[in-house]
Amino acid sequence: MGYPKDLLSSRSIIKHGKYALIAPDGLVNNVVPGFEKCSMTILASPKLGASFVDYVVTMHEGGKNSEGFGGQENVETLVYVLEGKVKAKADEQEFILEESGYLYCPPGVKLYLENLETGDSRLFLYKQKYKPLEGRKPWVVSGHTNQIEYRDYDDMHNVHIKDLLPTDIDFDMNFHILSFDPAACHPFIETHIQEHGAYLLSGEGMYNLDNEWIPVKKGDYLFMGPYVQQACYAVGRENLTYVYSKDCNRDADL
Repeated sequence: MGYPKDLLSSRSIIKHGKYALIAPDGLVNNVVPGFEKCSMTILASPKLGASFVDYVVTMHEGGKNSEGFGGQENVETLVYVLEGKVKAKADEQEFILEESGYLYCPPGVKLYLENLETGDSRLFLYKQKYKPLEGRKPWVVSGHTNQIEYRDYDDMHNVHIKDLLPTDIDFDMNFHILSFDPAACHPFIETHIQEHGAYLLSGEGMYNLDNEWIPVKKGDYLFMGPYVQQACYAVGRENLTYVYSKDCNRDADL
């Protein structure tokens, strides 16, 4: 990138254990064993206070993970395609995922990825320890969110949501797409035990995090910790839309 052309500054905000806004400018690549011809940034992790790990991955031409990702008996994974086209495999099942495509792998199932573009493909990647429930077991799920119908969010006609995974209690988490029409907002400021990792797909907004109003836009990443107040307004001329994870369907541990 060469020498700086202005004073060094950043929009990113890090409040360990509470919340984080990580802007795309200033991201640093991390070497993750098994990923070849890939530029990767670890976004949220337990070092930030999250119970999961989120990554943004740029797979260059010939990029792949032939060794697999996840696969441990207590680790679940999910990949969401931001741009491009990849081949994804779970056990013996193979999927071609283009923009908005995703694949969830339950514990014990490795996720394999290969870039099919002559240029770059960009991915949002997630892993978390699965919280087992007696007699229940999740399964491989794949789809494209552009083939899922939106439904109203909390009876609000200008806020829309999609579920990427089944709502069965076999799953201890879900991924959603949440989209706000211009000037739309959450119905109230939320305070809850669940935590989120969110990647902003489009638009601009003002996000309340721990009762601080913070401007956000496409390409930003947000971590929201347990019990941190959170809500947003969409501003600008297009929908504020993001993909995010949410833990669910389990009691709190003592």
